[in-house]
Amino acid sequence: MKALNRQTVQANKYPERIIQFGEGNFLRAFVDWIVYNMNQKADFNSSVVVVQPIEKGMVDMLNAQDCLYHLNLQGLDKGKEVNSIEMIDVISRALNPYSQNDEFMKLAENPEIRFVISNTTEAGIAFDPSCKLTDAPASSYPGKLTQLLFHRFKTFNGAADKGLIIFPCELIFLNGKELKKCIEQYIDLWNLGADFKKWFETACGVYCTLVDRIVPGYPRATINEILDKIQLEDKMVVQAEIFHLWVIEAPQSIAKEFPADKAGLNVLFVPSEAPYHERKVTLLNGPHTVLSPVGYLSGLNTVRECCEDAVIGKFVHKVMFEELLETLNLPKAELEKFGHDVMERFCNPFVKHFVTSIMLNSFPKFKTRDLPGLKTYLKRKGELPAGLVLGLAGIITYYKGGKRGEDTITPNDDQAIMNLLTSLWAKGNIEGVAKGVLGSELIWGEDLNAIAGLTDRVIAYLNSIQEKGMLETVKSIL
Repeated sequence: MKALNRQTVQANKYPERIIQFGEGNFLRAFVDWIVYNMNQKADFNSSVVVVQPIEKGMVDMLNAQDCLYHLNLQGLDKGKEVNSIEMIDVISRALNPYSQNDEFMKLAENPEIRFVISNTTEAGIAFDPSCKLTDAPASSYPGKLTQLLFHRFKTFNGAADKGLIIFPCELIFLNGKELKKCIEQYIDLWNLGADFKKWFETACGVYCTLVDRIVPGYPRATINEILDKIQLEDKMVVQAEIFHLWVIEAPQSIAKEFPADKAGLNVLFVPSEAPYHERKVTLLNGPHTVLSPVGYLSGLNTVRECCEDAVIGKFVHKVMFEELLETLNLPKAELEKFGHDVMERFCNPFVKHFVTSIMLNSFPKFKTRDLPGLKTYLKRKGELPAGLVLGLAGIITYYKGGKRGEDTITPNDDQAIMNLLTSLWAKGNIEGVAKGVLGSELIWGEDLNAIAGLTDRVIAYLNSIQEKGMLETVKSIL
């Protein structure tokens, strides 16, 4: 089997126009794939220079195969199974700024560089006051980026057309605003001057984004089969689902420079990322949170099993399309399309997503993902959403522990929440359990017993689950 490099395969070369902080699976399966498609279909003509954001990483492995790698996309597309393999050739080189700081800083001197993209994990966008301008490099990602921007400002004498477009992909709400705030803190801390600050604010743009694609990563289970197909040694193969969505809160002038629409990609430039963030949390994460305890206590183990089950599948559909979808403010047709895309993702035959992994910290998840929808539904419809309330009763029941057949139920949450549930269930009084959980300031920051009808409904569902089992209780609300 041949080595994978630019001598053994044909690969395109493009001008370096993008700096990418991060070499991990997500960026290579998402952003670099998007750039690849724009090069192929929209004449974007751009390559990516990867910068390793921490001292130890994978740039040496990338460089060993000339930054070429294969992407294996798997999933359902309008009901049909897809399992494709493509070689991605958009990364020109990969740098470790801790050992190649001069090369890293020289990137600021390239007049063709236009974009900065990052995914340095949620912890990466943070201000570290111990960073200095003279560090080679600054330890924090915002510190490194500020060093690079300042060097570019000086190199081109503050030219307005040499500003950079910055797209953070870290999974935090309003990531662009958080990153911009950190850079402004470094400008002040390092006394970089009013002229640089003005150039940063007027010539550069830091935009909030929302990214969505499940990336399992290196395909250990099927790697031999993949290598057999490509007949190349590739240690950087990455696997991902077909679905992709990138929402960027930026003006259309930026969209023209990043022609994802011409490549037929699901990249949206919008006035506000907020409703899309709410849509994802509500219609993807929200159903996950309630289908997991309901499915598990009905004898099912994976998200796909839940969605394909004759009874629990109807429950999931009810929660998503009849309850949560009704609480959002985007156009209904758009929401329904997203909902059907999510259902297709849940049914991905290539992904085994165990519901027990989703049930880690179920109470905080319900609070952020489902409780807002429960309140909005009650306000709009004048009644409680039965599926969401049953999901909450399912979480409370799951936290009782005990057995499901031969399996031991082992809930996992903040220890104070675990102690509360253990104490309430030990008293053996369903009414006390319901009132105690709903009234917990520790869990909710408020008393949910004040929500009209909620306590009685939770008590009724808890009793039904104890007496008839979860499956029969689900049937009673369908």
